[in-house]
Amino acid sequence: MQLRHKALLVHLLTATGAVLSMLAMLAAAQSEWSLMFLWLVVAFAVDGIDGPLARRYDVKTNWANYDGVLMDLIIDYLTYVFIPAFALFRSGLLSGWTGWVAIIVIVYGSVVYFADTRMKTNDNSFAGFPGCWNMVVLVLFAVKPHWAVIMLIVIALTIATFTNIKFIHPVRTERWRMISLPVAILWVIFAARAAWVDFHPSSWANWGLVLTSIWLLLAGPLQQLLPERR
Repeated sequence: MQLRHKALLVHLLTATGAVLSMLAMLAAAQSEWSLMFLWLVVAFAVDGIDGPLARRYDVKTNWANYDGVLMDLIIDYLTYVFIPAFALFRSGLLSGWTGWVAIIVIVYGSVVYFADTRMKTNDNSFAGFPGCWNMVVLVLFAVKPHWAVIMLIVIALTIATFTNIKFIHPVRTERWRMISLPVAILWVIFAARAAWVDFHPSSWANWGLVLTSIWLLLAGPLQQLLPERR
């Protein structure tokens, strides 16, 4: 197979995220939250795979007719932000005015962040919380904390979006990647398991989600506090 055809296949792989987001949205419209999150977990896995493949086959050069970055951003907004925000509101985890405030700040703040050309740092991490609400909301479904705790998390992460606090990319951030990448893979496994058992409160996957999420959330700020020795 020619290199350009491999590059095209990578674009088509990225595009499957649109189908997965539609399947997730249809499940959400029926309040089938476990099924919705299973589709979002699959989309998350595809998003983790297509980036390295795009760089390997240099899609910008070998199939320049399609803008993979633009395609990825559109799909990421649907799967990372829009659908999880809808689920947070519709599920009843936040009701009344709290739900309205949450979905407005999530979708508005995230779309502004996605358009910010300064969102990436020199080490391929993110400057500010990168709008990974799919991960946050999934953990909230698993743990089901008090509504006030959820509101504090939403507000804190929305504020963090517009700061210079560093958040790692588990695939592209080289520092501590030997820890972060396996942790991210474990997160996907725990997330799939939690959704598969319909977020049963006694599932071991719930604690796995909490522990792996803490690492993925704090690894970036820790790297800022502990500068790498040259």
